[in-house]
Amino acid sequence: MNASGHTVQLPMRDGVSASVVSVPAGHWPSVLDFLAQRMPGIARSEWADRLQQGLVLHPNGKCALPNQACQPGERLYYYRNLADEPVLPVQAHIVFEDDHLLVADKPHFMPVTPSGRYVQQSLLVQLKRLTGCADLVPLHRIDRETAGLVLLGKRLQDRDAYHALFRDKDIHKIYHAVAATPLGRDLPSVYASRLVPGEPFFRTQEVAGAANSETRIRVLKTEGARALYQLEPITGKRHQLRVHMNALGMPIEGDLFYPTVLRGPDAPEDFSQPLQLLAQSVQFTDPHTGQARVFESQLQLTL
Repeated sequence: MNASGHTVQLPMRDGVSASVVSVPAGHWPSVLDFLAQRMPGIARSEWADRLQQGLVLHPNGKCALPNQACQPGERLYYYRNLADEPVLPVQAHIVFEDDHLLVADKPHFMPVTPSGRYVQQSLLVQLKRLTGCADLVPLHRIDRETAGLVLLGKRLQDRDAYHALFRDKDIHKIYHAVAATPLGRDLPSVYASRLVPGEPFFRTQEVAGAANSETRIRVLKTEGARALYQLEPITGKRHQLRVHMNALGMPIEGDLFYPTVLRGPDAPEDFSQPLQLLAQSVQFTDPHTGQARVFESQLQLTL
């Protein structure tokens, strides 16, 4: 908001929308001092470079200066930028687009939103750059390691209705996964367990207690010691499909976190060994058009 109470809408830069930070009460000798202390994850020298490049702005669109006084209560807008961002070997593509909705096919290794070492290579920034739609927002998340369909809303006023599809379980999602065969034993048609945040912070773990996660499981095809599975998440807990398959003794091929951590989220990528998990299809009734929607990924997993 600006002084008159209106929302500030600064333009995108190369697909990146401006982030905002409010200056709290305290003594901040300069804009550079404030940014370096408030967000120490970014080096002071990097903040200095961003200020010199005009990547930190006041609400009126004017560039903030490094030695400018920083007053409590004011807002500063900044653009995320990485100097040495790695380039991913594959790009996303659009499956469907209308006035309300965009559906994209995300490759393995690509984050949905800017995070860690990726900004320009994230799905959201790529699509904003491609479409010019500053209000584009993911309606749900899938793991960076997972490939497949992602739904994004194009208008702010549409988001609540789309989010309600997920909240009320009025959307049907199907995933495919490759893992070991069940070795002659029967699999439950629905696997349920209680999932909570685990250690390290990026893992999820099963604990005793009332189930808060459910997954339908079906074998689609077997070939030797490997099988292609259809997984239908009834709930949407973090890493749910990966944890459930691991709990059944069939961790998904290429999984670096389950059953044990082979490589952390900040380690260098091995693009030759993607997680064999694909968000294959999604089905729902569009709350804005009333149309039945069925989308399928153009990507495939193979045995």
